[in-house]
Amino acid sequence: MNDTMTSATIEADPAVPIIRITRDFAATPAQLFRAHTDPELFVRWVGPDGMTTTLDRWDATTGGSWRYVATREGMEFGFHGCFHEVRPDRIVQTFTWEGDPDGVALETLTFEDLGGGRTRLRAQSLCDSFEGRDAWLRSGMEVGVDQGYAKLDALLASGQIAGTAEGAEA
Repeated sequence: MNDTMTSATIEADPAVPIIRITRDFAATPAQLFRAHTDPELFVRWVGPDGMTTTLDRWDATTGGSWRYVATREGMEFGFHGCFHEVRPDRIVQTFTWEGDPDGVALETLTFEDLGGGRTRLRAQSLCDSFEGRDAWLRSGMEVGVDQGYAKLDALLASGQIAGTAEGAEA
């Protein structure tokens, strides 16, 4: 693995139904944490280009819940889950696409400080079956991941995400 991953590495574990995503950012862990928990920032970068994300609810605290709807060309895609643990170096949440309400994943995100204002994001999605995991992989999820993270890169580069985890103003 090189020192600066500018696109996400997406891997499927052969032994368990897990998807692992790894991506480096020119940002501090606090900035990435804020981008993932601040509702006004989250909707600006999540998902593929051409999608508009609207939050129904967003309580990015331990025990909180969330729901958003992504729209494009008149089509709507709903997603929801619960935040099990929210802390500056780690977020654990459930994730359900409402088009497959039985397919619940447990996601863990960690923010690894690489020094020099760089952070490695590691995301792991434990799906409820190999079939569910493989359907995600076939869905083109890598496009949404890469395009979303490119939007996040642009937000970070513009200076619009403050570097503190304590809710500093954007």
